[in-house]
Amino acid sequence: MKVKSWDKSVYLLKGLLLSYIITFVLILMFSMLLTFSNLREGKTSLLNTLVMIISITSGGIYVAGKVKEKGWINGGVLGISYYFILILLNILLLRPIIIDMFSISKLIIAFTTGIIGGIIGINIS
Repeated sequence: MKVKSWDKSVYLLKGLLLSYIITFVLILMFSMLLTFSNLREGKTSLLNTLVMIISITSGGIYVAGKVKEKGWINGGVLGISYYFILILLNILLLRPIIIDMFSISKLIIAFTTGIIGGIIGINIS
């Protein structure tokens, strides 16, 4: 059975919501870890990237599992959407947007991670 275009959009939004819920929980856990351990704050960039990878992969698995077709595309769209929502949140919080190698590499990581999550989701379903 083919999934309708409207349903794909709903699954993408649900996957994004799942990704951001996972992001919130993991960031809360890592902030507690930073507070109550002797872990240095210099590791926050690595931890943020790890949180992003786990969240996007989980969302990609969800979306591809529900749509059941073109998992790599759906996962990639989720990854790029996740990243651009982060950019929009930064704009809303009045933070300057700096486009450099770091931000471009984060976009590539988000897209690639979404593709991997989509491939995993298709193969699991």
